[in-house]
Amino acid sequence: MTTANGTLSTSISNNIATISFGHPASNSFPAALLKRLTAELVILGQSQSITIIVLKSEGNGAFCAGASFDELLAVKSTGEGTEFFSGFANVINAMRKCPKLIIGRIHGKAVGGGVGLAAACDYAMATTSASVKLSELAIGIGPFVIAPAVERKIGGNGLSELTLAAHEWKTADWAQQKGLYANIFDNTETLDAELESFCSKLASYNPEALTAMKKILWEGTENWDVLLTERAAISGQLVLSDFTKEALAAFKK
Repeated sequence: MTTANGTLSTSISNNIATISFGHPASNSFPAALLKRLTAELVILGQSQSITIIVLKSEGNGAFCAGASFDELLAVKSTGEGTEFFSGFANVINAMRKCPKLIIGRIHGKAVGGGVGLAAACDYAMATTSASVKLSELAIGIGPFVIAPAVERKIGGNGLSELTLAAHEWKTADWAQQKGLYANIFDNTETLDAELESFCSKLASYNPEALTAMKKILWEGTENWDVLLTERAAISGQLVLSDFTKEALAAFKK
């Protein structure tokens, strides 16, 4: 059942856990749903019966529109702002530290934190409609929390292109060329068929080797618990600026 806080469900089959999240507002994330996803990743990461995790969202529209806009508008202090932006910081760190490989199913557009989720997956498969956009600078803040994850995948130049062109959508083809997506497909049917085949093969490999590979893939990110919290504080302060307040008010109209 859909609620104001969105939905989160997990199904398990053949050692593959599939997490599906949803929200009526383009699969955006209120704080409560981010906390649930963080907790679920920790639980699944500890399960001996799970080898691979698939992360997907519900519906046929956007993959993820990022954090809740209504909750962003409600921020009234630096502390509240830091806590708000820490939501995605906690999810990304949970994905980073999860000993299971995480495969992303990106079926539609990703904005802001949605791009961060795709980047924090160990491998992402998408459709040609999975365009990406980081619009944060346009409202006076920046994608500071997710930037390390995005830069890790697409490099500094790619991050610059995506961040500074805050008004532009980048195509799925662009995202694949930069390394955000491993593969792109014409439709969700083909995506799902290839995703199932890929995950089945991956799940048949030595679990200990997969866990060791996961550690290697994330080498050099051990400081992210501190780094992403510091980045959340930057955004938490900027969201209270006059520029951002005016930009948000105009956007709401």
